[in-house]
Amino acid sequence: MMFNFSNYSEVVFLLKLNEIWLQYSYFQSASTVQFYLKNCYFHLDISEAERKSYDNCYPFMYYLEQAQIYYKQASSSPFSIKPVLLFYGFVHLIKAGLLTVDPYYPSSTSVLAHGVTTRKRKKRNYQFFNDEVKIQRNGLCTHFAEKIFKIDHLEGEKFKMGDLLALIAELDDLNLFIHHKRNIVLFDKVNSDWYIPPDLAYAYHMNEERLKLFLEEKSGGNIYWKPNELSIDGKRSELNPPFRYHIFKEQYGINTSLEQISCIPDLMIHYLLLYNLSMIARYETEWWFDLIKTAADDTYPFIHTFLEITEIKCPRMIYHFLMKRCTL
Repeated sequence: MMFNFSNYSEVVFLLKLNEIWLQYSYFQSASTVQFYLKNCYFHLDISEAERKSYDNCYPFMYYLEQAQIYYKQASSSPFSIKPVLLFYGFVHLIKAGLLTVDPYYPSSTSVLAHGVTTRKRKKRNYQFFNDEVKIQRNGLCTHFAEKIFKIDHLEGEKFKMGDLLALIAELDDLNLFIHHKRNIVLFDKVNSDWYIPPDLAYAYHMNEERLKLFLEEKSGGNIYWKPNELSIDGKRSELNPPFRYHIFKEQYGINTSLEQISCIPDLMIHYLLLYNLSMIARYETEWWFDLIKTAADDTYPFIHTFLEITEIKCPRMIYHFLMKRCTL
């Protein structure tokens, strides 16, 4: 297995991957899962929390089991089919997550579709970074965006692959190596507080006070600033987009360019990228194998590295979401 991150070996990669799936063993008992779901539904003020927790405990467990099967197959399968396996593994993780916030999922067949579309036949001189996906009115994408992140009005929104890749913190070292620039600036942590580089204000062409107001507005106002300092109170354990978390360096960061700033959650970023890559692997076989066999430009290392990141990060993000539901 090729691994592209500096300072990380294949052994570390496999250890992190195994650690994540070991944590999912918490959800292998029907009685434990039923109690967990009942607690989730109680906080949703569901009148039939007891019955729905009983109805959903096995579907929840089966979604997680099927997801793990897909991910394990992906880790040992040829690169050419890995996007398909990772995408469907991620879909099952999302469905498990949805059962904690939507006791009636799936309430209709309309939420079973992917909720995203892309051009199936690529144009001549196709460039992956410029390829787009479009959000549809109904489907899994819009449903989990609304139920998990309280985001609606996504219908018709288009996202370019290059723009989505620029939002992934773990790809930034690769971007620096290939393109000689950074897309994301990481924050240093001192005494449990996150310190924002003052240079970020200059890059955004605003003063520090305006930067604070800007980031509070973008992240939903959930930031606790230190007095007279450009730093974020570390008592807040999790920052919302546009902040991004680098799972290997264990640091938060943000895009260095205002044009790249986006409040789309990381789960959606990975979902959209994996959807398109799985479609390419299935329907654009000639282009896909040309990419794999020739690696003629910088598209291949970005896709290859993204797939290794998402193999760890998506199960980790869903796991942390599930555990957060425990502490409501």
